[in-house]
Amino acid sequence: MEDSGTNGSEPRQSVTIDLTNSASSSLRCDSLSSLGAHPSQVDDDVESECVSEVGDIGDLALHSSRYSVTTKNIPKLLEYGSCMTHLTFFGILGVLTRYLLQKLFGPGVAGVTSDQTILYRDLPSNMVGSFLMGCLTSFSGWNQKMLELSVEGHWVFAGLGFLIGLFLSAYSFIFGVETSKGFRKLLIRSSGYGIASSRKNWRVDSYNRHLAVLAVLLLLLAGLWSVSGILLRQEFNSNSSETHLWLACIVGPLGVWVRWFLARLNGHGLGKTGLLKWVPFGTLIANVSSACIMAALATMKKAVSSKTCDIVATAIQFGFLGCLSTVPAFIAEFNAMRESKNPWRAYLYAIVTIFTSFCLGTLIYSVPVWAKGYK
Repeated sequence: MEDSGTNGSEPRQSVTIDLTNSASSSLRCDSLSSLGAHPSQVDDDVESECVSEVGDIGDLALHSSRYSVTTKNIPKLLEYGSCMTHLTFFGILGVLTRYLLQKLFGPGVAGVTSDQTILYRDLPSNMVGSFLMGCLTSFSGWNQKMLELSVEGHWVFAGLGFLIGLFLSAYSFIFGVETSKGFRKLLIRSSGYGIASSRKNWRVDSYNRHLAVLAVLLLLLAGLWSVSGILLRQEFNSNSSETHLWLACIVGPLGVWVRWFLARLNGHGLGKTGLLKWVPFGTLIANVSSACIMAALATMKKAVSSKTCDIVATAIQFGFLGCLSTVPAFIAEFNAMRESKNPWRAYLYAIVTIFTSFCLGTLIYSVPVWAKGYK
């Protein structure tokens, strides 16, 4: 997952893909060449796998050669437990940050975004999340806002909302990559070669350090979940607009976990032959499925006029589905494809993701709203 930091590979954070200097790519080339594959086919297979995995490979990152060097003496159960705890903690922080960004840029404060314009309320969090590669974004929320615009007849706004959202997030990602490179160079110049030893001292590469970090994160998680549970209980029977937020903090990590395991599908293609290996099916499934469930819950809220239903459905939308879907991984893959030998794949991938999500959402949400006359 792009948020977990388990990938641990600099090429995954770069906009350009260096295939010739990759040891793993060379290994794949050798194995394919031994089978009599043409060099151009080898390069295409390697590039296809690289662009598909650039966003995230989920728990497969734990078994990668670069990561396993520092964790070879650590039990697998502890590795998975540590990763799941990290995902949970930062998933909750992502939910809270997304809510704060919506409030900050929404009609109540800055007035930049709203539900009635192409500057949808999740746009700031999608841009910041793409810049930081963090758990702040929501593709499903983005798609749902465009559905709500289209159901009211604002089709042009919906189309422009997708275009603006895509390119602003893409350039936020590029700016984030360039900023990280500049910051890295600045650190190297300011500290010289001492940065290597400093990084080594802070690296969590031993059993005791893993246990220490895990214990700290578990304590923080217990605190976050306890506070969320207490506030949820206090505000559930009130008219507070923040009730769904606390329930979203509780269910949000489930979405992060599902997406993390789905990411292992990236880079494998379809079937034994690896058909369409360049398509990151894990990310595609996460985004399209979350958009469909988001639309279904939105329809349910229209059909069932109940405060409890509205709170629970909104919490699942904002927490679970917001964490299940991902804009940073989608944008990272889009940029990697755009910088590859086949840039047309980037736009085809974006069109398939957005068009499929929007069309299915229209069938699930818009058609019932039009047919039943829901307000």
